[in-house]
Amino acid sequence: MHELAVTEAIVKLVLDTARRERARRVVTVNLRIGEMSDLKAEWIQRYFDHLAVGTIAAGARILVETTVPSFQCDHCGERFSRSLRGVESITCPRCESGSCTLTGGMEYLVENVEIEG
Repeated sequence: MHELAVTEAIVKLVLDTARRERARRVVTVNLRIGEMSDLKAEWIQRYFDHLAVGTIAAGARILVETTVPSFQCDHCGERFSRSLRGVESITCPRCESGSCTLTGGMEYLVENVEIEG
């Protein structure tokens, strides 16, 4: 259900951007969502469709790029990215240490908004 609050913020940002650019219509919203954020693209689209009714963003398509988490090894400093799907533990690919800090993969970003002028 946290997708609703996130989508409300996305709709506000999209509408503010479209108005600033004097758009007639929002066509596409490109999002980048980290795999660790636990946001579901299908729910974001559903909520967006509902929240955008009666606005210039009504009918806009949401495209989502999912990014894998990134880590930094606490032992050797190696930075690396790896999906956590089906993985029980993370180890550094260089030194094989199991002590790694999550540095990315929780984000949700509006990459760009495609509009018609």
